[in-house]
Amino acid sequence: MTETKAPVLSEKVCQQIDHWLTRYPADQKRSAVLAALHFAQDEHGWLSVPVMDAVANYLELPAIAVYEVATFYSLYHLQPVGRHVINICTNISCQLSGCDKIVDHLENRLQVGVGETTTDGKFTLRAVECLAACAGAPMFQIGKKYYEHLTPERVDTILDELE
Repeated sequence: MTETKAPVLSEKVCQQIDHWLTRYPADQKRSAVLAALHFAQDEHGWLSVPVMDAVANYLELPAIAVYEVATFYSLYHLQPVGRHVINICTNISCQLSGCDKIVDHLENRLQVGVGETTTDGKFTLRAVECLAACAGAPMFQIGKKYYEHLTPERVDTILDELE
């Protein structure tokens, strides 16, 4: 029987966390949880329990201190996601501006529902609350980029560029 090891944080991720830790007093490692999870997610693509445990161990924190942060914020992925994660805002400003039409268009175009990933692994569609871009509603975020004033035609152009 082969023993499997829990994922280990790479040296690069540990260096990023260490750099972030310099911003806080030595006894306040909990302050770096958000950034540490972000670095780990960038490396692994999502945050499995073993990855979150590795972050907790590295920061010398109880695992629950990491789990509660990871499960609270929608920017963390707790299951595998596609190469491009589409976070579509469904809050009030976007709803009043027609986000339902954009969600329907995305579901039809990608052949997935909200919370699902395309069979080719390219896209994950997620509904999120406010992305703080109400003036540009309806809008979505893919990666670190915001796309505002969406229409079905504009969505198609964006997706075509990403495929």
